[in-house]
Amino acid sequence: MKLVIMVPCYNEENTLPLVFKSIPKQIEGVDAVETLIIDDGSSDKTAEVAKELGATKVVSHVGNKGLAKAFATGINTALDMGADIIVNTDGDNQYPQQSIPQLIKPIISGVADIVVGDRQTSKISHFSFIKKRLQSFGSWVVRLASDTKIPDAVSGFRAYSREAALRLNVVTSFSYCVETIVQAGKRRITITHIPVETNPKTRESRLFKNMGQHIVESAKTIIRVYSMYQPFKVFATLGVIILFVGVIGLGRFFYFYFFVPSQASGHIQSVVISSILFLVGFQVMLIGLLSDLISINRKLIEDALYRIKKIELKGKS
Repeated sequence: MKLVIMVPCYNEENTLPLVFKSIPKQIEGVDAVETLIIDDGSSDKTAEVAKELGATKVVSHVGNKGLAKAFATGINTALDMGADIIVNTDGDNQYPQQSIPQLIKPIISGVADIVVGDRQTSKISHFSFIKKRLQSFGSWVVRLASDTKIPDAVSGFRAYSREAALRLNVVTSFSYCVETIVQAGKRRITITHIPVETNPKTRESRLFKNMGQHIVESAKTIIRVYSMYQPFKVFATLGVIILFVGVIGLGRFFYFYFFVPSQASGHIQSVVISSILFLVGFQVMLIGLLSDLISINRKLIEDALYRIKKIELKGKS
């Protein structure tokens, strides 16, 4: 069994040695441990440092493509390397690489296909009170959207079985963390978590400029991915809300028509607005029905991609 530890990096020449130093060289149940560095267009010597440290493979992007693209490149490359298990960790040494044996244990024992390292954010000293509350709330939203029980939705310290890596497809451009959890939940890929302790902070996050941007981008990702897998529920709910507002407007008119007849003529606009809302509401629900039919094609395409990946990897073995 081969384990590939992939490290997406962007200007991590200073912290990468710390990551390599703590990566276990031998793990029970694993025959080979290999390292993969994804240099996401770094302007420093990240790639050179990775090679000097003895990385099994280094893949470099021409220009900075973002974390989601770096993750996708890493997954595809790790599969090409023959990985049976893939562990993702960060180049800033945030995550405890010494916990990798515990992280992959559920996969080795066959009880899960994805394992997420729960950072226990309430215990992280450099997280502000507001950030802790937002992290907790965001993870709760992701649990609702994905039907999973992952307490730390944005943790990047994760392990994937070969089967899970073949089935997941990253389509967002911001971050893979939330997207892959929602995909796993909706596609019935078994996902679990283990508690881990984080290392001391080495730098500020480069994924987002401020907490506001992170909230907006994460919300967009959740809505987009959830809509991909539950389109009818999303549009039907929106349509019902619009219809309900229309009913309120119509009820307002009838109230004046039956109980205050002298003022009924002055509320014809309520009927006009309600009629428009009824029309829009039904159209939104029809869009949901059409989207649900389109989602059938998405499922067929995902299955075709899974089979193509397996065939390609079989040809390379």
